[in-house]
Amino acid sequence: MLKLTISNHMKTLGKIYLLILSILTAACDPFGTKLGEEVSYFEAAEPENITFPDTLKVMNWNVKFGGGRIDFFFDCHGDRVIMEKEEVENNMTLLAEKIREVNPDILFLQEVDTDAKRSAFMNQVQYLLDNTELNFGVYASQWKAKYIPSDGIGKMNSGNAILSKWELTDAKRIALPLIEEQNFIVRYFYLKRNLLHAKLKYSGGELNLLNTHASAYAKDNTKKQQLEIIKHYADSLNSKEQSFILAGDFNALPPNTKQTQNFDDSVCEDADYEADDYSAETDWMMPYYETYESAICLGEYSNDNDRHFTHTTDKNGFWNRKTDYIFTNRNFVSGSGTTIQDWMEASDHAPITANYELEITNEK
Repeated sequence: MLKLTISNHMKTLGKIYLLILSILTAACDPFGTKLGEEVSYFEAAEPENITFPDTLKVMNWNVKFGGGRIDFFFDCHGDRVIMEKEEVENNMTLLAEKIREVNPDILFLQEVDTDAKRSAFMNQVQYLLDNTELNFGVYASQWKAKYIPSDGIGKMNSGNAILSKWELTDAKRIALPLIEEQNFIVRYFYLKRNLLHAKLKYSGGELNLLNTHASAYAKDNTKKQQLEIIKHYADSLNSKEQSFILAGDFNALPPNTKQTQNFDDSVCEDADYEADDYSAETDWMMPYYETYESAICLGEYSNDNDRHFTHTTDKNGFWNRKTDYIFTNRNFVSGSGTTIQDWMEASDHAPITANYELEITNEK
């Protein structure tokens, strides 16, 4: 009976595969997964007029689409795919509370949903603008589909966002390479990583804000290519003497990291979701540290690794690796970088903050 059930299941999957293949072959983009340079702008329901300070507080956080510490299938600690509306609301209330506690002037977000079945179709960008002191936002999707016929995922729109107390302009989405080893159908439905670029204009000039989320599960050179493209883009701004802050979840470890594989929370046996071996990637972040200023300098990280870890998939463990960063080519306040490790219940990533000195000129 078991063999028959498995056999019938495989036949069903085969039929679904052939059906999807025929649909994709017959139409250009039937499930609406293709992404260009489109960026969405958002504004708080009641924006406030705030004067620019001399120093900005900057915050970076992968918020796990408001999933808190629910064990989802891709971490292999559980099998959840979809959240109930109440769960999403509770988790987003907690995120907003923590963000208000820091009160950042600029907030870089990864894994934020705007219209996804898994998060009860809540527009999380709008929610955070309406429930924090932040007023304006830009958003670029990394994973978008009218319907994903896998694991009950359904409709999806998730990506990177930059929120600010002041208006953001000239936003654009820069596409990053797709995972080369994936087959045609998986690549069609899978995440399409990006670098989100927006400008913040103030009396002293212009500040470029860059936000990214590199591949987690690539087994080829895709992540390395993505990191090189992001670095090259930052270099192009720097060569023009344009100030920037670059933040994100790079899914890569800093140089001098003691442990690069065999983490306690790495329980995935499904090769598609294994992301726990960084042993071949130990120098991929070095060009960033060599060229730019980090919120957490490499010397401080090397001397006290544990205090600056930002990620774990195990809610019963503790942070065990650093994958999240903030860089600049200008003016972080020395020693201002912090890693907030007290909020494990809010996400599977810890936020990072730093203070950035603006060059303010008095308007006449």
